Amino acid sequence: MTDTHYDVIVVGTGAGGGTLAHRLAPTGKRILLLEKGGYLPRERDNWDSTAVFVKGKYRAPEFWFDKHGDRFPPEVNYYVGGNTKFYGAALFRLRPEDFGELRHHDGVSPAWPLRYDDLEPYYTQAEHLYRVHGRHGEDPSEGPASAQYAYPPVQHEPRIQQLSDDLEKQGLHPFHLPVGVDLTQDDRGGAAHGSACIRCDRVDGFPCLLGAKSDAQVICVDPALAHANVEMVTHADVRRLGTTPDGRSVTQVVATLGDGSTAEFSADIVVVACGAVNSAALLLRSADDRHPRGLANSSDVVGRYYMRHNNLALMAISREPNDTTFQKTLALNDWYLGSDDWDHPLGGIQMLGKSDSAQIHGEAPRWAGAVTPDLPFEVIARHAVDFWLCGEDLPVADNRVTLDRDGGIHLALDEKNNIAGLQRLRHRLQGMLGHLGMHEHQLLSHSIYLHKGMPIGATAHQAGTVRFGTDPRASALDVHCKAHDLDNLYVVDTSFFPSIGAVNPSLTAIANALRVGDHIAERLR
Repeated sequence: MTDTHYDVIVVGTGAGGGTLAHRLAPTGKRILLLEKGGYLPRERDNWDSTAVFVKGKYRAPEFWFDKHGDRFPPEVNYYVGGNTKFYGAALFRLRPEDFGELRHHDGVSPAWPLRYDDLEPYYTQAEHLYRVHGRHGEDPSEGPASAQYAYPPVQHEPRIQQLSDDLEKQGLHPFHLPVGVDLTQDDRGGAAHGSACIRCDRVDGFPCLLGAKSDAQVICVDPALAHANVEMVTHADVRRLGTTPDGRSVTQVVATLGDGSTAEFSADIVVVACGAVNSAALLLRSADDRHPRGLANSSDVVGRYYMRHNNLALMAISREPNDTTFQKTLALNDWYLGSDDWDHPLGGIQMLGKSDSAQIHGEAPRWAGAVTPDLPFEVIARHAVDFWLCGEDLPVADNRVTLDRDGGIHLALDEKNNIAGLQRLRHRLQGMLGHLGMHEHQLLSHSIYLHKGMPIGATAHQAGTVRFGTDPRASALDVHCKAHDLDNLYVVDTSFFPSIGAVNPSLTAIANALRVGDHIAERLR
């Protein structure tokens, strides 16, 4: 590459970076994407539970360190499309209340520097762009929508429809989970002829061999690269950002390439979107004389306030066989903001992808003594109904990313932060099992979805390490996600979150990338 100066460089191709590139591609400006990984190999193991979940074949072959200095494998994937290659494509909006100050049992979830109404038009655009199937108006906790989903909800299969009916009999409000798939349904809800999605049981946690899941590579990166002004370098591990002598602008993007060589690039605008942990690590690693604590870090918040949700993956045992294939179609937010006996938010419940026998056997050592002899693993697999419980953890300054002298990433985390609401949510589900056609006392921890039960290793919902705000003394980014300290540095992954709510963060990252993309496009003009 002879000319290495661009109008915009985007580091990372996931929900934030990939979407931003898609937004900027039609401007005609010269754009470079730098991706640490390559394209995910298309192979049978993409859909193999043992390869994906038990052996972790596609997870990055790296280790981070916890606050005790013990190493652990993080749940990160370095491919074009980032972690969206493996996400469950559950694309929720934050609730309007999430943008304001919310009091929890263990503290306060802070207000955002913008309101739900500011992001709402971009939520609608994000839902349409990522082919989200759903129906606004079913969930009483959701905010107003300026337009209905462009695609109808994915219909429940019989056992999940029965679950929905039973929840309604309890006076609750189950709704169709908003999911991003390229699905055309026939009259019975099956995949119609010509549908890219075949309604299989591999949507949650697996890459899609058919390109039918709405990940950032399929939806944004590949279409952006169809523009002649957009380029991408894969296997480009960005190690450092260099600045001008006065420290006001980023002038160098230094990357180690796949062949071990070093390359330098420059741009009028540099956008970091490596994931909350790696984005913070890059800014810290780029410390110089003008920025001794790291780029964008005069406030000393970079790396701090790490969040990842309080999650429980649970498996109930249905009295009748559960022959569902595409199980990820239902959610419940009745206790999102509180309950009749609890004044604080509990969180939300949604379905997971359907368990199979390989996943069940992978759990065997952890379930020793928890399963009765009359429920062998094959029976559990046939009768399993899988739930994901999501509660909000709070931004705490000492939950943070730091680097050691060798550049190793250290992640300090209080794993007991604000878990009382999630525990109550579990008890709510446990208490209903008998009314939902389930065995009342069989609610098993499905830790294979939570990185073998290691909360610190479950980094799929990482957020908050480069928070935005109006006060440069308490935030790293302004309301447009530009660094307070630099004129041309932006961060557009989930790092910017000042709080995380209790829904999957991907749609908010996507909507914000569209919003920031409009701002950058105007600046480029």
